[in-house]
Amino acid sequence: MAVKKNTSATTTKAHAKPEKKAAAAPAPTKAMAKVQKKQDTSDNEDSESGQSGDEDQEQDDEEEQEASNGDDNDDEEKSNTTFKDLGLMQPLVDACEQLKFKAPTEIQRESIPWSLQGRDIIGLAQTGSGKTAAFALPILQALWNNPSPMFACVMAPTRELAVQISETFESLGSTIGVRCCVIVGGMDMMAQSIALSKKPHVIVCTPGRLQDHLENTKGFSLRTLKYLVLDEADRLLDMDFGPIIDQILKVIPKERNTFLFSATMTTKVAKLQRASLNNPVKVEVATKYSTVSTLLQYYLFFPLKSKDSYLVYLLNELAGNSTIVFSRTCNDTQRITLLLRNLGFPAIPLHGQLSQEKRLGALNKFKSGSRNILIATDVASRGLDIPSVDIVLNYDLPNNSKDYIHRVGRTARAGRSGKSITFVTQYDVEVYQRIEQALSKKLEEFPTDKDAVMLLQERVAEAQRFAITELKEQHASRGKGGRGGNKRLFNADDNDRDDDSVQAGGYKSKSGAARGNRQGKKMRK
Repeated sequence: MAVKKNTSATTTKAHAKPEKKAAAAPAPTKAMAKVQKKQDTSDNEDSESGQSGDEDQEQDDEEEQEASNGDDNDDEEKSNTTFKDLGLMQPLVDACEQLKFKAPTEIQRESIPWSLQGRDIIGLAQTGSGKTAAFALPILQALWNNPSPMFACVMAPTRELAVQISETFESLGSTIGVRCCVIVGGMDMMAQSIALSKKPHVIVCTPGRLQDHLENTKGFSLRTLKYLVLDEADRLLDMDFGPIIDQILKVIPKERNTFLFSATMTTKVAKLQRASLNNPVKVEVATKYSTVSTLLQYYLFFPLKSKDSYLVYLLNELAGNSTIVFSRTCNDTQRITLLLRNLGFPAIPLHGQLSQEKRLGALNKFKSGSRNILIATDVASRGLDIPSVDIVLNYDLPNNSKDYIHRVGRTARAGRSGKSITFVTQYDVEVYQRIEQALSKKLEEFPTDKDAVMLLQERVAEAQRFAITELKEQHASRGKGGRGGNKRLFNADDNDRDDDSVQAGGYKSKSGAARGNRQGKKMRK
């Protein structure tokens, strides 16, 4: 029998004034008590909807004054909060210490106490805010109290993010013996079926491959599922996974806990929330276009013809730093990598048209420090936990402000400082101004020595010629030449679905077409 969903969300925000009527919930920890003080229930809003405009203004003024007076006390209380205070058991507290998690982040402080009380969660937070641990820790504690196979399923938009989430679960759950299984496209279905037959506790997956196994893997189902997590929900829906998620929701238990984490609350995310969550607590610790205070953001303006010269100049000036260079297309990512290698830079590419093995290899080399320059498309701009990135260079401007936020969010993570530098040519001014407007701030120009840049032009031009030649040889070696679908694919924007179905520039994989032909095929409950 279907369970009727109550989709009204209880909301918590930093420095919110306690309302007259708070949501009823147990409060066994300090953090839980603090969160409960900040409830903003829809019932209270309805009861006060008759207030006059003058009364509203007076109340707003009082709230601002109280928030201002309480800032110092709140900051001191937050800095003293420990993972133990959140209600976590000692083995998980010890695991956090071993991983050098010094103190809970804001999203962890605000959401974990509610999660431990069995509530559904909508978490809205900046990238790099510790969202993975925010849902992993409560799930691991629940698993310890009630161990069972297929206990939790985490859906992520990309293969790399799925792998990293699994690694986080295994690291935090090492003391309790958690078993995880990664189910993503681009990997062998049979090997994954064998892994699923061993009944792992946690499945981390991309939606399309999970759908494949629910339809085709004998004996596999999620009928014992207790927790569902939708991570990076806004990107899951941007990549058109919505219909697949809807099908999966129909065949998993309705009596479950659901955590939905997202950087933004879009209309699509709100619709998914109503379909999948029951009376959730909404924990919001970020505004739509906010960046962390430890991030220094700059821009550079120059003519298009000097773009590569400025890139080489900056990498020379910032030598020794861990740097991600964002480009718009797969083709340009390859070209820039070859250009920089010809000039002696340890660059490595990462984009959606590399094989899964090469993508994970590139990530591991960059994370280990054996290569400290990563040339990437937006496939690396969200979700990937790459520690200690010092610099982000936007070689190409992103298509919108939201993508800008996620790109620069690769640095200045977990309290560290970082820099971002955005390249602006004569053709980018309008897009750049829209980004500044969304940020509500003017970026500073990064200081450069233009004479030094000019001195690099001859060497850079020679390296450009070598790179273009090598790129043509790479295309030819794939047997597609310059006229086939491969060229269209490499010149397309990298909006990779990171599953078996990848479509760009008129190309669609056979496995993706197969999925399209079997839409509606019944999955196992």
